[in-house]
Amino acid sequence: MMQTFAPECLECAIPRRDDVFSAAQDGTILQSTAMRCDIRHNLLVALDGLTGIIPREECALGIDTGQTREIAILSRVGKPVCFRVQRIEGDTAYLSRRSAQQDALQALLTEHRPGDIIPVRVTHLEPFGAFVDVGCGLVSLIGIENLSVSRIFHPSDRVRVGQLLRAVISGLDAQSGRISLTHRELLGTWEQNAALFCPGETVCGTVRSVEEYGVFVELTPNLSGLAEQRFSVSPGDTVSCYIKSILPERMKIKLNLIDRIGRAPELPPPLSYFIESGHLPFWQYSPEACTTRRIRTQFDPLPAE
Repeated sequence: MMQTFAPECLECAIPRRDDVFSAAQDGTILQSTAMRCDIRHNLLVALDGLTGIIPREECALGIDTGQTREIAILSRVGKPVCFRVQRIEGDTAYLSRRSAQQDALQALLTEHRPGDIIPVRVTHLEPFGAFVDVGCGLVSLIGIENLSVSRIFHPSDRVRVGQLLRAVISGLDAQSGRISLTHRELLGTWEQNAALFCPGETVCGTVRSVEEYGVFVELTPNLSGLAEQRFSVSPGDTVSCYIKSILPERMKIKLNLIDRIGRAPELPPPLSYFIESGHLPFWQYSPEACTTRRIRTQFDPLPAE
């Protein structure tokens, strides 16, 4: 039976004393908030009627070998952490986050395959992508090019820290323990997104780039159209635009700019998924009618010829 290890929560209740003792016996993974990090980089965790300690070497997978930096410990203060209860001595419970992460990693490597959809939570953003928790605080990267088909300048244009997402496993490397992820495949194909609009409508969009030959306007995270630049706009502007035509055979949407409304909101809008769970053997963004350009992701191995 496939076991699921959820990402660490944004908020969690303090585990009751009885639950901590039970977890010490059956190995249940608990969560609570790391309240302090002492001078030896041990995490002190909130427990009901007990002192919870995660020793430094048990704070994260890879800390003991130097693969994981100390900031991975310091940055957990004030945030929930997953852990197993290793032992209880008097009123002190010794905990291990590393053990929970090790089992989460093992489950991902042995019970999943490329194409499986898993829940993840955004932990922090860099210009090149979004780092996400794939389970019990294990972190993987979704590259900026894999967040959506529509191009963005920074991951904050698409997601925010703390946001719960769905992601597709694109690769598993048991030797390195690396898990590769992608996200754009869950936001729909060109045809699925284009079906949300009709020629003759006037809709809102976000300017993503301004080129010599026109303005690219994002209508959904996986769909953009091209408009002539009739007035001055910049990337990040919200505009209204008239849909002139939708051309599946050319995978194009032609637009006319109507008005500049203002700047896009600081927080990205909620994402709408066309697929949220299960397994994707492959994904083809391009319409079958379009023969000039193919955008496709293959997850399952192709049959041998």
